[in-house]
Amino acid sequence: MTTTKQSQKKSTTAFTAEERAAMQARADEVRAGRGRGADKAAAEAQAMLDAIAALEPADRALAEKVHVLVTEAAPELALKTWYGMPAYFKDGKVLCYFKAASKFKTRYAQLGFEDVAQLDDGTLWPTVYAITDVTEADAISALVRKAVG
Repeated sequence: MTTTKQSQKKSTTAFTAEERAAMQARADEVRAGRGRGADKAAAEAQAMLDAIAALEPADRALAEKVHVLVTEAAPELALKTWYGMPAYFKDGKVLCYFKAASKFKTRYAQLGFEDVAQLDDGTLWPTVYAITDVTEADAISALVRKAVG
């Protein structure tokens, strides 16, 4: 293989430092989640709150507001981290998550919903929302309630 082909192959398969960190965080979450019972749930919830507290100030402020809205709209969801991000689980599966702008150096944070979320609307519907401020609190709460089903 020529040097050019090698460098092209490397650039298409390499992960960024942020992506590698997210994968490492997920591996750590899986190892930590091997416990059982109330202690496990409490530890997972605390890990999520710690992840929010560790965010950069602007992202932390957004994540804290989103956290309040999600937990008020759906208190039955389990609190955990997912790839190092604050996430809310239903029946052991990710329902929604908060992705900080600083995590992958993007210009806005994201509120995302996974396929367990009951947001279906025809043949095309949004599952990830850019979020720069929590001015649409009612809309966020309504989305979460709809996602839970």
